[in-house]
Amino acid sequence: RRVHGGTRITIMLRVASSCALRRTAFRTWIRLNSSRAIDPTLGLNEEQLEFHNVARDFSEQELVPFAAKWDEDKMFPKDTLKKAAGLGFAGVYVRPDVGGAGLSRLDAAVIFEALASGCTSTTAYLTIHNMVAWMIDSFGSEDQRQQWLPGLTSMELFGSYCLTEPNSGSDASSLATTAVEAGDHYVLNGSKAFISGGGMSDVYLVMARTGGPGPKGISCFVVENGTPGLSFGAQEKKLGWNTQPTSMVIMEDCKVPKQNLLGGLGEGFKIAMKGLDGGRINIATCSIGAAKTCLETATNYVKVRKQFGQPLANFQHLQFKLADMAVGLHSSRLMVRQAAQLLDNKDAAATVACAMAKRYATDSCFQIIDDALQLHGGYGYLKDYPIERYLRDSRVHRILEGTNEVMRLIISRDMLKE
Repeated sequence: RRVHGGTRITIMLRVASSCALRRTAFRTWIRLNSSRAIDPTLGLNEEQLEFHNVARDFSEQELVPFAAKWDEDKMFPKDTLKKAAGLGFAGVYVRPDVGGAGLSRLDAAVIFEALASGCTSTTAYLTIHNMVAWMIDSFGSEDQRQQWLPGLTSMELFGSYCLTEPNSGSDASSLATTAVEAGDHYVLNGSKAFISGGGMSDVYLVMARTGGPGPKGISCFVVENGTPGLSFGAQEKKLGWNTQPTSMVIMEDCKVPKQNLLGGLGEGFKIAMKGLDGGRINIATCSIGAAKTCLETATNYVKVRKQFGQPLANFQHLQFKLADMAVGLHSSRLMVRQAAQLLDNKDAAATVACAMAKRYATDSCFQIIDDALQLHGGYGYLKDYPIERYLRDSRVHRILEGTNEVMRLIISRDMLKE
């Protein structure tokens, strides 16, 4: 099958005269040629294998054929995301009584990797939406859970997470957005930066200062789109992540009912950090999904691309390069899945493990994607081929959910503590 498949794809590549045909050729090629060395199903139990298969099929049918067009047109595929919600992917680790799937973080890592292999940008937004839903499920009152989660898990409502500010990035506890008590409301003033879903989402989880300086003065609020005083900046023009909107979220005397306070006063920073533990392994998983597709694509490309009278795959240097890429991908996956298990088990080491997994996987997988582009030569630089999009979409993973420099701080501080 592999020999005939390779021959068939070679013919397809020779006659492909359009971007669409080339993308179809690559998708078929990858399915015909797979390697156990980078198989994402290794070690999965029967139930997790089914989760993977459902997510993979959805990715191939609903994401892969349209991802390049969404990227080009900067289109937010709401209808497709609602289809994903119909499979339980909008509330993966939310309790079932409000429409969630009630799965584990490890299950989520399996699902998000399969989805990200098709469209990394769209999957990354979906992981953020899941984080918002999880926060309300974990820290909200029963009334809050019933008010917002059925809509979020069905994606009748879209969610955004609002922590970063123009002058508060890595130093998140210095945020300046304020929430002042006024009768039966809090009045919020400030702005949030780089918000995925900004201007499009229906529910915004906003961290704002209700007390003194530092983390203990921060609280978390649910701010609904349409609230007077809530507005949005222009859509940001970005290197990647073009299938999700990104903008400033601006609050000017924005009156939020007291019942929209999530958790207690002063608990916002704790909520934010707990959310980021999961967010870090989610975004690392998105990098793994992207790297897997690019490595598969490059592996098959070097089998049929000839230079100096023979396939590139015959050159030992490139064989070693592919092997190193496979090791990087596999080790990234192992680190992420171990961190997910520790998070599921509420292990004290979970925060450090999530930081380690995020730092290693996002750096290693970006290098894998860049190496895959290099193996394609000039063709890798063309938008006719998917690798340049995966590279653009994955670059930001080393910045958000805590920069990789901050991940190093978290790791080293844990190592050096008395």
